[in-house]
Amino acid sequence: MAQKRILLGVTGGIAAYKSAELVRLLKKAGHSVQVVMTGGAEAFVMPLTFQALSGEPVRTSLLDPEAEAGMGHIELAKWAELVLVAPASANFMARLANGMADDLLTTVCCATEAPIVLAPAMNQAMWANARTRRNLRLLEEDGQISLWGPDAGDQACGDTGPGRMLEARAIADRVDAPARQVLAGQVVVVTAGPTREAIDPVRYISNHSSGKMGYALAAAARDAGARVILISGPVSLPAPAGVEVRSATSARDMLSATENAVEDGCDIFVATAAVADYRVESEAGQKMKKTREELSLTLVRNPDILATIAGRPRPPFTVGFAAETNDVEKYALDKLERKNLDMIVANDVSRPDTGFNSDRNTVTVFWPGGSEALATDTKTALAARLIDLIAARQHHDDTATPRKKTNSRIKR
Repeated sequence: MAQKRILLGVTGGIAAYKSAELVRLLKKAGHSVQVVMTGGAEAFVMPLTFQALSGEPVRTSLLDPEAEAGMGHIELAKWAELVLVAPASANFMARLANGMADDLLTTVCCATEAPIVLAPAMNQAMWANARTRRNLRLLEEDGQISLWGPDAGDQACGDTGPGRMLEARAIADRVDAPARQVLAGQVVVVTAGPTREAIDPVRYISNHSSGKMGYALAAAARDAGARVILISGPVSLPAPAGVEVRSATSARDMLSATENAVEDGCDIFVATAAVADYRVESEAGQKMKKTREELSLTLVRNPDILATIAGRPRPPFTVGFAAETNDVEKYALDKLERKNLDMIVANDVSRPDTGFNSDRNTVTVFWPGGSEALATDTKTALAARLIDLIAARQHHDDTATPRKKTNSRIKR
């Protein structure tokens, strides 16, 4: 691990309390840390806290008469090997995206040639706001700036959703072991969320999938260097920055979108979507009136998207998901073999604390001849681990003698 000179920017938000622990962890790892605080940050944490932890004066003012030639921002910009802003508020990100330099931290960011990492932290509604998404796109287009997070979960305001700053340990670990570009140059197609099968123009059949795991995997694949196409059913999640999102409603919509994406070139296909197994045989053209005590619907099987892609003559490395309520391992292994998959990720969705709609998950990954259980963690953290496993197994399959497939499909 190379020790770095890290300029830590702290902006206004309740997550600023985590930044004190972050300074401690970075110093413990041997990094040199200088802290720059915005006026908003000072409303939450005293500069003296960071001074005691970093062993360095805390900078708060753009106009610093004690700096060499009175240009403290230039000194800091040249000193930093990494600029890490944690938390990065919506206000700070908006100012940075538009090139403003109206305080010390934004001025340093404009003046530095070092990489800039932002760890966003804000209310879930602010994170989903269209103006914030626009600013994110501008920041993503800047090759100097990277985003770590946000995570999802309970927020100080009482809301739940994406917008939490990553935990200090997770950020420190990424500083010490930057994300490896294990999927650089590859194309990854991910399906996520539920499908909706119309009964009539008002009603439909669906399930409880939130899409959170699929969206986290799409972001993790992007961070690993892949070009990512996310085919999403109806969800209420904001699109991950830097990921191409294609919307689908029904299972047949999702199959068509998936086949088009794979046909254009795909190295890895990850099917996290909870696709409805059945649809109504005949959708009513008008809203069905409540005229009878009982109503019978005839259901027919939907196409199997996962099996269709895995059964192609030259399939991508194909990863399935098994959301089960009992006998999880048994059903996952059966699905792995029956659908001729390269990997399958199994989880028990009957647990109230993980699975559907939760921000946490517990999974076991199976592949022919092996398995690995992953401890309960946030879906963001699990997604990064799963991408590492997928990349490792894909590399193994590409370099080892291809195993004989039950349907004799040709390995890539």
